Amino acid sequence: MSSLLDTITKTIPPVNREGYPFIGIAAAATLVVAWLFPPLFWIFFGLTLWVVLFFRDPVRVTPIGYGLVVAPADGRVSYVGPAVPPRELGMPDEALMRVSIFMNVFNCHVNRAPVGGRIERIAYKPGKFLNAELDKASDDNERNGLVIAAGDQHIAVVQIAGLVARRIVCWSKEGEELKPGERFGMIRFGSRLDVYLPAGTVPLVAVGQTTVAGETVVADLSRPGQASLIMRVS
Repeated sequence: MSSLLDTITKTIPPVNREGYPFIGIAAAATLVVAWLFPPLFWIFFGLTLWVVLFFRDPVRVTPIGYGLVVAPADGRVSYVGPAVPPRELGMPDEALMRVSIFMNVFNCHVNRAPVGGRIERIAYKPGKFLNAELDKASDDNERNGLVIAAGDQHIAVVQIAGLVARRIVCWSKEGEELKPGERFGMIRFGSRLDVYLPAGTVPLVAVGQTTVAGETVVADLSRPGQASLIMRVS
């Protein structure tokens, strides 16, 4: 019995605390339906399983090294190229290298720090709820951005609400120190994350590629010809 429980524990990833209320509501609805409308039980049971899956929070192993920038989200790379970061972040009004990662409703939605360093700014901006895959979602949608000072460089990561997502959650605060791959927030039910890298950075991912939050390396700023980055891994 103990070996079976160990196998189940290792197979099923833990659930983030943000999901407890939603899982509870879904489970309660399933019980009510099972009592009043038995033929619909399996539909609601499947919905409950999906809610559990959505809020999964698996353990990730983050590669550590000078200059490594890891993906902040699970999903598909939807854009790689120059873009001006949102004004509220207080960064230079010039095009930086942006990597956008789109999360659908089946991806893990826990967001992780792309680099280690001190959070210098957190800026929230209300907005629309357009399809997060659209490029204009970076300008028009509700978003929350973090500027992380890593050595002598500044990396920005922006949480963008999508067509279904209506709630951006950020657990971190200004002045805090983040480790590479550390959890800092999540977005509920479909969304996107943008990472702004120093100008001239050569990304190591391409449009259409699937990323794993905290594990996939999207850039290496210590490579020759790129801006140097001193990571704080403490």
